[in-house]
Amino acid sequence: QERIVESGGGSVQPGGSLRLSCATAGFFFSSFVMGWYRAAPGKQRTLVARITTTGSTRYEDSVKGRFTISRDDEKRRLYLQMNNLKPEDTAVYYCIPMDNVGLPVGSWGQGTQVTVSS
Repeated sequence: QERIVESGGGSVQPGGSLRLSCATAGFFFSSFVMGWYRAAPGKQRTLVARITTTGSTRYEDSVKGRFTISRDDEKRRLYLQMNNLKPEDTAVYYCIPMDNVGLPVGSWGQGTQVTVSS
């Protein structure tokens, strides 16, 4: 059974950093493109970053140069290093495997809350 647990969120001031982690089980992690999504208050979930099985990455424009997605296939973990955080980064962050056309598959985890405010 697929299981996803996100962690590492918290409250930081603008300009601060956080590293999110996603522990997974129940699916063949190394075979999937993996993505980080976020849901800001009152808004739909949107894709922030994704990483392919070969390590190629792609980012949403507003986080380019500030966020870095990475994966550890041996540990079945996905990471998101977030630097120079801005108030508009405030959201619940989720990780999810993605299919061949870039859509999320399976069940969402509980997410991890990131709050950026002074």
